[in-house]
Amino acid sequence: MTEAKVRIDGNTLRLPGGVAVRFVRTLRLPERGTHPLPPGLGEFPLRRVADYADSVPEEWRARGGVMLPVYLREAMWLSFAGTTEPAALQVGVGKVCAVSGRPWSDRLRRDPQNYVVLPRQPWLDGINSGEGTVRQFVAVPLGLGASVEGQVTGEEVWGGVQVQSFPLNDAELARWREEERLRRRREAARSAQIFGGAPMAAAAPPAPGAAPAAPRRAAPAMGLGVGGSMRQEVYRDDRPPGAWSERPAGRVFVHLVTPPQWRRITGEAPPPSPVDRAAYTNAGLPWFDYYDQDAEDLAPTDALSAVRPAGDWLGDDHEPWQEPSPHQVHPLKDAPGRPVEDGDW
Repeated sequence: MTEAKVRIDGNTLRLPGGVAVRFVRTLRLPERGTHPLPPGLGEFPLRRVADYADSVPEEWRARGGVMLPVYLREAMWLSFAGTTEPAALQVGVGKVCAVSGRPWSDRLRRDPQNYVVLPRQPWLDGINSGEGTVRQFVAVPLGLGASVEGQVTGEEVWGGVQVQSFPLNDAELARWREEERLRRRREAARSAQIFGGAPMAAAAPPAPGAAPAAPRRAAPAMGLGVGGSMRQEVYRDDRPPGAWSERPAGRVFVHLVTPPQWRRITGEAPPPSPVDRAAYTNAGLPWFDYYDQDAEDLAPTDALSAVRPAGDWLGDDHEPWQEPSPHQVHPLKDAPGRPVEDGDW
């Protein structure tokens, strides 16, 4: 259905309509309290499952998609920068919606909303816990019940991350394109008046990469649980009902691989272990606070509000925590590549 439409461009997933998703390494937050946004510490590398058909588990070949290496209890966030047209994006963790807490669906829902709206939503750091907060995505092994999937459904079958994009319907997209054309014309005229020149050209996107193979072994299954809370809105959709296409334009299953398994499957060294957060804060490096006075945040759902942190299964977080000083918290704001194969999931 969508095999030829989702691609890897470097470490970026590109879905139809210009939707770009990156998986970003970050500092793990303490599981108590509410904190500023942690920094991005580089992208997780992405590889197509189809390129390692001889070394991935058989069920991964059936699901298709991509894979990335992640350490136990490592935190991540999803960046949605680069969207060229409005899109609705569903994000699932073990096929549980990270926004609504409901089971994965091929349809968009408004009550409760089961998607984020791009480009309004620049990133998603965790499951929607409402009241302007999210609970951080943290990698956990399947089988303990620590994952969001295990806590919400009572089973741990899928693991990984799932993303699925929906464009505007034809009428809404035509209306948006006309509004955008007029907006750009006004901006170009204003720029010519002020600077006496043409608008600057956009930067070219980064280029893709490639890789080898290894002996087959069973892969330890990994999923996403939750860690600490941070200040972040998940925006309510302000478009009229029915504005989006009824069918997804592209979808992809993202398998989470332990670093030793990544080396066995790909022959590549995994990224270095996560950065020590105390050393990061002691070095005076930045944290972030994103405030949008016009935001209308989604309310929390019962299913996601009840999710408990990974430490309840994996033990206390002994990594030392040092609160960043006020000057470290910076305020923000107010398709090349080979196709990724989709399978049965």
